Amino acid sequence: MVSQNGEQRYNAKKYRTPDGVPADIVMFTLTKRERKTVTKTLPIRELRVMLIKRKKWPCEGMWALPGGFCQEDESIYDAAKRELKEETGVDGGHLEYLGVYSTPGRDPRGWIISHAFFALVEEWMLEQRQASDDAGEVGLFTLQEALEELELAFDHHAIISEAYLRIQQQMLQTTIAKQFLPRHFTLSELYQVIQTVVPEFKEPNFIRKITSTRSRQGILQEVRDEDGNPLSSNQYSQRPAQLYMFTDHQPLLSIYT
Repeated sequence: MVSQNGEQRYNAKKYRTPDGVPADIVMFTLTKRERKTVTKTLPIRELRVMLIKRKKWPCEGMWALPGGFCQEDESIYDAAKRELKEETGVDGGHLEYLGVYSTPGRDPRGWIISHAFFALVEEWMLEQRQASDDAGEVGLFTLQEALEELELAFDHHAIISEAYLRIQQQMLQTTIAKQFLPRHFTLSELYQVIQTVVPEFKEPNFIRKITSTRSRQGILQEVRDEDGNPLSSNQYSQRPAQLYMFTDHQPLLSIYT
């Protein structure tokens, strides 16, 4: 049918719409526990993901990613931000789109197309998280536990796997490490965070390269006091180490340089 102004009228009944569009979120955090040693040393850090044990059909009793259905009056990104705040109390923070998951039969409730996100959340926020009305237990699991030992609901194994690969790539190509560090940190702490997320990462000349390589200049700056004197910390070392902080600079790196 054509209207008087020549615009073709759209008939929504001609096309079936999905039975639901949820936003699922892979919430990563780095846990930290002190080592029982006589000398000062860096704590043990582990990358963990937050999961919720479902207490309703479908997949009752299985571990799943937190998330919820997008409402008609919000965008899928707004739905993810809402779910993130409801689950952790985080309003803002690092929330990034991962991808769409639409394999037929992925959800027994019907034609459910999920949009997945990943978030980097501070440890204390997830530790304080309380179970919501539609969830049973809440737990923080290592990636090995989540991907190799647990039975996960829906296609959440694939979503977590792809989110893990994404943050590993970003850990080596961007300044995403800042999400897991205090504002002021030593280069040893930075190196440990990178290695925790990317265990294969080994760079014997890390300190020299991160502070002097031309393509990386401007990423970090030394922390100084009001008089311009360098500030250091011996929290995790016997000798004081220079403190650094990330700037807002985002370098353009190339695989060819």
